[in-house]
Amino acid sequence: QVQLVESGGGLVQPGGSLRLSCAASGSIISINAMGWYRQAPGKQRELVAAITRSGSTNYADSVKGRFTISRDNAKSTVSLEMNSLEPEDTAVYYCNAERVQTATSWYLKRWGQGTLVTVSS
Repeated sequence: QVQLVESGGGLVQPGGSLRLSCAASGSIISINAMGWYRQAPGKQRELVAAITRSGSTNYADSVKGRFTISRDNAKSTVSLEMNSLEPEDTAVYYCNAERVQTATSWYLKRWGQGTLVTVSS
């Protein structure tokens, strides 16, 4: 069973910074892509940033230049550095892992439980 556990959410003032982290566990051999999605109240879940195993990245237009995604393949972790935060960034942020190969199974997609980021003065 693959589990993703996020950490690092919280309350921050506009213009501030936060770093989200996510660790995957469960006899993992490899993970193709890892990423962060978010869901604001009343809105659909949307992609924030994603990174492939080789390090290629993809960002939502709304966060380009402010957020940076990184990963450690050996540790099966992914992080999201968020700078210049805006009230519009307020949402529950979910960690995602795609095409996960473990010692006994293969998973197309796995999700973390989510961590709340609130940007408010």
